[in-house]
Amino acid sequence: VIEVLSMFLIMGISNGEKKLDFSQTIICETCGQYGHLEVFMTFTYFSLFFIPILKWKKRFYVKSLCCNRIYSIPEELGKQILHGQQVTLRPEDLHSEGYASSFHNHCQAVRCSNCGYEADTSFVYCPKCGNKL
Repeated sequence: VIEVLSMFLIMGISNGEKKLDFSQTIICETCGQYGHLEVFMTFTYFSLFFIPILKWKKRFYVKSLCCNRIYSIPEELGKQILHGQQVTLRPEDLHSEGYASSFHNHCQAVRCSNCGYEADTSFVYCPKCGNKL
């Protein structure tokens, strides 16, 4: 008798976002109010059995909580914040990307017509269901 061992691999590619441990009080140059800056990182990752294995396309953004303005910051500063280093963001470090409601349009995402998953426009096929985008 021959036993057949079958194994299912559950893997996928997804986009993620992580809020970093950072807060800075500012007077917003956009709205003139007191506000806070929060930093978050967006990335694409490969997971195996729902465990993230590899991350790439890391980008760092700042959100101004007073007016929901989104800024990109240099990768060097983002990595310093990610690693827990003390950083003070200056106005010249912040590059305007628009407002939070229009942020996902900036990221250039496309929604799969089959499963509704939101994928980066660099994908030809949906990373969740395999449907052509």
